[in-house]
Formats: sequence, structure tokens, C-alpha cells
Amino acid sequence: MKRKFTILFIFINLSIGQNMLPGLFKLNRSDFDDTAYKGLKSNMVSDIVPQADSLVWLATGSGLSLLRDPTSLVTISSKAEVSSSLTDMTPTGGVTALAVSNKTMFAAFAKSGDNITIGNGLIYSTDATGNSINWSYFDQPIDTEADDLAPFAKRFFRALPITVKEANVTYDAAISGDYIWITSWAGGLRRYSISQKVWKRVPLPQDGDQILNTCELASYENTTSGYILKNYYLNPRDPQDGGNHNHKAFSVIAYSDTVWVGTANGINRGLLGANGCINWTHYTPIQHGLSGGFVVDLEIQRYKGYNVIWAATVSAGSGEKNAISFSTDNGDTWNTTLIGERAYNISAADSIVLVASKSGLWKTVTDNPIDIAKPWAKYNSAKQAIRYGSTDIYIMDEILSQEVIGVSYDKRPFYSSNATIWIGTWDGIARALDKDATNWKIYRTKFDVEKVYAYPNPFSPFEHNQIGGSGYVHIYADVKTSFVIKMDIFNFGMEPVLQKQFDRRQSTTGSLKWDGKDKNGRIVDNGTYFIRLEYDQKIKWIKLVVIK
Repeated sequence: MKRKFTILFIFINLSIGQNMLPGLFKLNRSDFDDTAYKGLKSNMVSDIVPQADSLVWLATGSGLSLLRDPTSLVTISSKAEVSSSLTDMTPTGGVTALAVSNKTMFAAFAKSGDNITIGNGLIYSTDATGNSINWSYFDQPIDTEADDLAPFAKRFFRALPITVKEANVTYDAAISGDYIWITSWAGGLRRYSISQKVWKRVPLPQDGDQILNTCELASYENTTSGYILKNYYLNPRDPQDGGNHNHKAFSVIAYSDTVWVGTANGINRGLLGANGCINWTHYTPIQHGLSGGFVVDLEIQRYKGYNVIWAATVSAGSGEKNAISFSTDNGDTWNTTLIGERAYNISAADSIVLVASKSGLWKTVTDNPIDIAKPWAKYNSAKQAIRYGSTDIYIMDEILSQEVIGVSYDKRPFYSSNATIWIGTWDGIARALDKDATNWKIYRTKFDVEKVYAYPNPFSPFEHNQIGGSGYVHIYADVKTSFVIKMDIFNFGMEPVLQKQFDRRQSTTGSLKWDGKDKNGRIVDNGTYFIRLEYDQKIKWIKLVVIK
């Protein structure tokens, strides 16, 4: 079956050696106050990972951010080239993967190239919770042209060398025992031995194989080069070019002696053996009932003695559909739920499972983890209404994005005695302030707190901040005393388009915004518009360009 997900490979003739040894750099907690950017640099937050008692790491579109407590949010400074010298910077680009385990933390970065995404380096620390963080830095793992025979578990397998960073982007990571596992799409599945300080490629079953046993000597042929895996070639190109979709790795979880990997052709369960060998079982839509073959996220729910494996499975071919697939028996059988939802991220703890999806945030609660029927409820979009001191005024805001792309269910008592829900969106991050998520604290980029402005600018009501069937432009103003903010919108000829008021005494008011419609509910024409704001006994003007 031909898949829709075609990866562009750019191969060059020059041999580019992989930097096998890490560079080092050091980040002091004091640097958060001296050199780090205060707040978010990007409102796009794709992953949220709690660590220790209060830390919350954020994968954003413009770097690695850290929330130390409800008010201390910083984005660590970045640099195009992080050398082996000690510095307090990370690589540039968006963060595409985050993982923590105890005191260890890992992050991967990517940047944009010419019509393709490029892996831009990896960092990890074995003491990310201390006052001084010692980081190890790697270039994105690549191979040389000569790396067509890959070492693995003291034996070998044949593989296509991946000699470039283009399309070689690390989208997920997991830390378990001595290994850091990464899934890097064109770069496949790789793991780093923390004790041996070396990266190695890891073989996955070929598209047509349901099992791959690398722990059995009978699986190898004895050659002059050593024991080589029989009838096997690791190749992440498309099948029509001789490759395998199952070698395009995208998601991973790992624990004890088990690793699960999601690819462009299903789910793979690996059981580790001697010397790090792995026996794989490969699950696909056709053979095992997954809803879709492209697996964008994996999560484990540990509850009442069961390990339930959850997967965001996306349609990748004819007859497939978007949904959540799950197994309560280690992959022997698979079931589907939330059929039709395009899921991005899953978080689970005890009886709770949360799913971030294109249509919003979903939740299911079950007393019996092996129940097949999963009742789901969708949360309302995140709105903030925090009372300002002892006044009757609310500090208002709202997430103007229907899509939720990251979610974390945080059981630590530091933020709430009832557990905390974190969500990441295209329009910032939000923290639920009550157990039912009826009120939220919203964190987002503030471009200039001394000015009024509208963003995005230019603004398209059909593309930006889509929620409830409408698109919105944010309007920022640092209002201090006014109960009511008056907004008048005029076209380029200074003809009135819309009048609106925002009452800060009403908890349902939400943020200052405009949906691009006039007083008759019609989307305005392309052009320049002027927004007049009246508040705090002053008048401010904003020029906004609207493009349909």
C-alpha cells in the first residue's frame, strides 16, 4: 500500500563524519536571571515535560523554555553553533523533542532549510535539576558514506547511510536505564549509551515483517566482517525506491526492558536482551487493527497493575482513519477510540487519559483499565479570569486556538493538590487553575509591554487563531484601571466598521480581540484598518492590515 507520507532525501557525495563525542556546556541557575530571555519567544508550544518538584520544560517554536514556578518563565538563550567550549546557550531553532527521567533531561532542536526541516543538534544533562546544569551537546547524528555496515549488540546489520541533516529531525525521545532513545524520521531509530558515550543505529522490522529477532544467533550469517543480520537492510526511503516506511521513526517510549516505537508503518514493541539486542514485534493497521499507520505519539498508562499502551494513529493510506489506538495486553490486541480525531499528543496518569487534538482537549476516566469502551469528554477552550487583588476586576485572557498540540497531566502538589493540566497550543501555554479546568492561567509572548499592538499583523480571519469557526487577531494593551475598554474599528477611509466594549468585571469576557467582521457580521475586505482603544483615560491607535 502506497503511503501519503513521502520524505525528501538529499544525498551528497562528500562523506560527512558523525561527531561521536559530545561537546560540553554549562548553565548556571543564575544565568536564568542574567542571560535568559524573560518569558516565551514563541507562542507555539508543542511539548510540556514536568521534572523534579516544580520545573516545567517547554518545547517552543523558538527554543527551550523553563517554568520554575507559576511566575518564573524564561527561554534559554541560543547560538547558531555551540562549540565544545563552556557556554550558557543551546542550539538555535525550535525544540522538536523533550524527555526527562529523574535528574536527566534531553532536548532536540531543528531549523528550517530550503523547503525541508533540518536537525540542528541535541543536548542532555544528567543533573538538570541542580543549581548548575552541565550539558552535553551533539550535532544531529549522521553517518559517513562508509557506514553501510552498522554495529549493533556486538554484531552487525546492513544499512543505508544517512549522511545529511535534512529531513533527519529528532521528533521524540525517551530515557530508560543507560539509553537515550531518539526517533529522527529519515535518521531512523537511534540510541545513546550514557555510560559508553556513543550513538548507534537500531534496526527495526522491514515493512513486510511482523517480527525481527536480533537476539538469536540463527538470525545472523557468519561472514569475514562478523555476524551480519540475514536478509535485512535498513532503508528509510519510500518503498518504490526500495525502502521501508517502518524505518521512518517518529515516536518512542521506553521502560525497564521494553521500548515501543511508532513509525510511518505502525508500532513496534522491542524486548531488550543481552548486549542490548532487541526482539521486535511489528503491529500494523492491516494485520492488527491500528486505525492508521502513521504513529505520531505513544504513551503508557500504569493503572491497577496494567500497562495500557496508547497511540495517536493517523491515517496514512486507503482504508485507514485518524483515531486513538490502545492495547491493554502488551500489543496482542489493539482497539480504537476517538475515531475521526486527529490527535497530536497523549498524557496519562492513574485513571486519567488526556488527548491533545486538532479539535481541542479530550479526557477519559476509567475505573477498569481493560474496558474497551472509552467515554470521552471535550474541555471548553482555555479562558483566564483571575481576580485582580481584592477588586472586582479580572485579569482576562484566552487561548485563541482550537487546536491543542501538547498536553501534560501533572500530579505534583507544587502547582495544585488536585493535579494540574498543562496544554500547549499555537497561541501559548495554559495551566488549569481548578480540577475541572474551568479557569486557566495563560502564558504567552509579550512583544512590548509599553505599547499597544495587534498580532498577527497582517491578519487573516481564515488562517489565524481559528476557534469556533472564526479567526481572531489579538489586541494587546496594558490596561490598569478601566473597568471597560472601548474599541472602535475604522476602514482606510475612516468610516466606522465596528464598535465593541470589553468589560473587565465580567469573568467571561476573555481577551481583547477582533474576528475581522463588521457590525453586520460580514468579513471585511482586504485592506488597512485602524483600531481605536479608549481606556485608562487615554486613547491609543493601532494600524492593522487584513488579508483574506
